[in-house]
Amino acid sequence: MESIFLKNKLKEIFGYTDFRKNQEEILNYFLKRKDLLVIMPTGSGKSLCYQLPAAILPGMAIIISPLIALMKDQVDFLNSKNINSEFISSSLSKKNLLNIHDQIKSGQIKMLYIAPESFTKEDTINFLKTINISFIAIDEAHCISEWGHNFRPEYRKIRPSVDKIANIPIIALTATATPRVQRDIMQNLNIEKGGIFKSSFKRDNLYYEVRPKIDEKKYLIHFIKKNKNKAGIIYCHSRKTVEELSEFLNINEIKSAPYHAGLDVNIRSKNQEDFLKEEINIVVATIAFGMGIDKPDVRFVFHYDIPKSIEGYYQETGRAGRDNMPSKCIMFFSDKDASKLEKYNKDKPVSEKLNAKLLIDEVRNYSITPICRRNQLLYYFGETNIMQDKCNNCDNCINPTPIINSKNQAILILNTIKSLNQPFKEKYIAQIIYGDFNSKIQSHQHDKLSFYGKGKDFGNINYWKVLIRQLLFKNFIDRNDNYLLKINYNGINFLKNPFDLKLNETKDFTKINNLSEINKNKEKDEKLIYNEILYKLLIDLRKKVAKNNKIESYLVFSDSILEDMATYFPTTIDSLSRITNVGTSKAKKFGDKFIKEIQKFVDENDNIEPMHTILYKPDKANQKDRLYLIKQIDRKLDLEELAYSKNIQLEDLLKKIEEICYSGLKVNIDYYINNHLVKERQEEIYEYFHEAKSDNIDKAIKDLEYEYDEVEVRLMHIKFISEMAN
Repeated sequence: MESIFLKNKLKEIFGYTDFRKNQEEILNYFLKRKDLLVIMPTGSGKSLCYQLPAAILPGMAIIISPLIALMKDQVDFLNSKNINSEFISSSLSKKNLLNIHDQIKSGQIKMLYIAPESFTKEDTINFLKTINISFIAIDEAHCISEWGHNFRPEYRKIRPSVDKIANIPIIALTATATPRVQRDIMQNLNIEKGGIFKSSFKRDNLYYEVRPKIDEKKYLIHFIKKNKNKAGIIYCHSRKTVEELSEFLNINEIKSAPYHAGLDVNIRSKNQEDFLKEEINIVVATIAFGMGIDKPDVRFVFHYDIPKSIEGYYQETGRAGRDNMPSKCIMFFSDKDASKLEKYNKDKPVSEKLNAKLLIDEVRNYSITPICRRNQLLYYFGETNIMQDKCNNCDNCINPTPIINSKNQAILILNTIKSLNQPFKEKYIAQIIYGDFNSKIQSHQHDKLSFYGKGKDFGNINYWKVLIRQLLFKNFIDRNDNYLLKINYNGINFLKNPFDLKLNETKDFTKINNLSEINKNKEKDEKLIYNEILYKLLIDLRKKVAKNNKIESYLVFSDSILEDMATYFPTTIDSLSRITNVGTSKAKKFGDKFIKEIQKFVDENDNIEPMHTILYKPDKANQKDRLYLIKQIDRKLDLEELAYSKNIQLEDLLKKIEEICYSGLKVNIDYYINNHLVKERQEEIYEYFHEAKSDNIDKAIKDLEYEYDEVEVRLMHIKFISEMAN
């Protein structure tokens, strides 16, 4: 069809004056009745590629979509544009379904949205055989592939069902698909002779960052208040987390609303409308939110929990900055979150479970690899031809880790890969180099290799994984569709003539303990905003209070608590007690002098407002957990049994008990200590903390010349804090 005709229809039906990139080309191809796969990032206008043809062509178009909420939103939008549309799902009553059938028979419906489960039913197929169908559009087509990030087995039944109905053109659409998934989609739908249109995955206006999941709520408050009146989406895995986090933001004077499938449909619709109409700026949601939502000015997207795949991550971050204005995409990374995701997949069939694990591992690798985030995304989606050295718009480019000469490490990696008689994944190669001894290495007898364990002194398995990935991006190694690695021509040449090779040092999130450490290398405008003058005054005051009480400074209030005081200026015991890890008893014991100092500072500075509302209110689950622990300790329950009952390590249980002590509560675990440590050993550790200038456990173990393990040191640390600070 002529370009003028299409543009006139675009203006007449949708009110747009011009097409977005690739839309017109796609329409001209598909309107020739040819099969087509369209890959366009979120916000690029995929929907129009089937909505406009449906309005123009005779007959009814069928759109197969995985989400009822998305179908309803699309149908409402189309009906508002006078394109008669309906959707069919299992939730419809028989009466409503028959009414829709009557409208279809009479030719009133131009677009029918349907879930794959409903489309593949025999009754549906028999009914659609009698209808003039213009084409079939398959939205979220990545669901077809077992290698996609949201595999739906019903999607693989679509092609056989189409064949039973008629010879109908197919347009498959998705925002994200790796080269392997693209091939799988086309093969399964039998459209390999059709066309494929791919828009670039490069989004220069998006800033990407990964932060360790430490003090994440505190950071959210700072970030959102700093970006006041800007729209943002925070993605979480569970409905429970969505509701708790939304409540937490509202408590802290940030208007937000939850969005997940478990909410009443009217509440969900209202929250979505409020977001679109700017009644609220923040939505806390599960991944369903945002699909089909056209809000161009979302300025930031947070992943509070790590995403299930790079595809999902890219699709969700793509909801930021659709107006091409600068926007931020920030993920909180926690290996514990990744392990939780793997547990969720344990009941899936073996192949699905393995695929899901591979996708989660890719997110892990993306998070810890210290090179350009944008390049990592482009590589993942097969766009290696447009990768640059740096994007200068991600955390790794702006704040790079130190560069190290990795010539020897590269030689070791490449020789190890070359020596294997078949390709393996990067983790396995890293395990060989590190000298890990597991059943797989044993069965392949790779512990007999000359390179086995040669890298143990350099770093852990993650260290080697990250170096392997950097060699992959530098094109010394090739990776196939199954993530298996082999040395390539460039790698072989490097082994023949090695040269100095500059690679980035590994990011080790496990060594970061608090926000101050996270931010110490950040740009100034990204730092947490606490008043440095007040902070120094509070440091001096803490020294005096500690001296008067004959205890170490850290036993009064920690540095992070002083930072909070210098940020929120609490001027009452009540407001001080609501700061994280303070608690009422500690606020009453030490707080009086501090709130007087803060009040004096506030009085001398007119532009400062003290904190009046609840801040960092501990969530109910955390409060309940603390009460439970205190009760079990009062009952003198064995701590190992208590840790086992909570499905955590003893060291992690002791950390929780330490937090209780830091908040100002006394905890008596002498019954356990006396059964596990002789008196002399107790006294030596206790005496150490009397003299120590910090409460760093790793330093204590080192200073005590490794005579005591972490459990022994933490036990005595708990006793010391409880007795001396509370």
